[in-house]
Amino acid sequence: MPVRLNTTPVALSVAGSDCSCGAGAQADLKTFSAHGVYGLTALTCVVAEVPGKVTRIDAIEPGMLAEQLKLLLNAFPVAAMKTGMVPSRAHVEAICSVLDRIPADRLPMIVVDPVMVATSGDRLIDNAAFDALQTELFTRALLLTPNMGEASALLGHKVNTVADLEPAARSLAERFQAAVLVKGGHLTEGVARDVLVTRTGEACHFDAGFVQDRDTHGTGCTLSAAIASNLAKGASLEQSIRNAKRYVHRAIEHIMRWDGVGAGKMDALNHFATPGL
Repeated sequence: MPVRLNTTPVALSVAGSDCSCGAGAQADLKTFSAHGVYGLTALTCVVAEVPGKVTRIDAIEPGMLAEQLKLLLNAFPVAAMKTGMVPSRAHVEAICSVLDRIPADRLPMIVVDPVMVATSGDRLIDNAAFDALQTELFTRALLLTPNMGEASALLGHKVNTVADLEPAARSLAERFQAAVLVKGGHLTEGVARDVLVTRTGEACHFDAGFVQDRDTHGTGCTLSAAIASNLAKGASLEQSIRNAKRYVHRAIEHIMRWDGVGAGKMDALNHFATPGL
């Protein structure tokens, strides 16, 4: 029987490996699969973590990261690519050096989830990586998806209310000449609102109800992977974000929960809770 050429869209995750599979490359792969997209990964680091606790992060050698990217981008028709944890300036430079060698007509759409500041406010990367992301990777992106802590760090002032979201997204979109989605999912004002400002200045708000009694991680990874999935399938940026927001909300609503052994309850996003994508 002859083999037909496959038309399944391809998306690439450039991210860390989370051993609990709730965040990072593993969450991205589950998200890609849920959307009917063929997923690829280029690992930047290996993280020992469970929800609420990280005990060790070991970076992949930057040359190995570059080799993964070079092989994948030359072998597959990657339509969309998302980046997550990029632990050092050398890793940022490795990514950009490979992208520079890809013909312009084959470059994927890039969604950058700037994993720089945890929800707790703790900085996750050093100053050199923080600067390199801004000067080298952000300007290559179609979309940036900072949370409020990351937007605060980038702007140098607090972003912590619903009213702060659109001005923050507008300032960052102007600075980096990319669309910016500032995520307000952890707001305590009764609504989980994300605000998009496009490269040309249009604004759009995406609201969902706030789901109580959930202790998950990986929502930011999952959202950016869902956006990349929708882009790979040909949806517009606004529709990709709208679809992804709905997908993450369902994954939170329908969490999986276990009684942890010695660690209390364990919650995990249900990446396969949304039928009919």
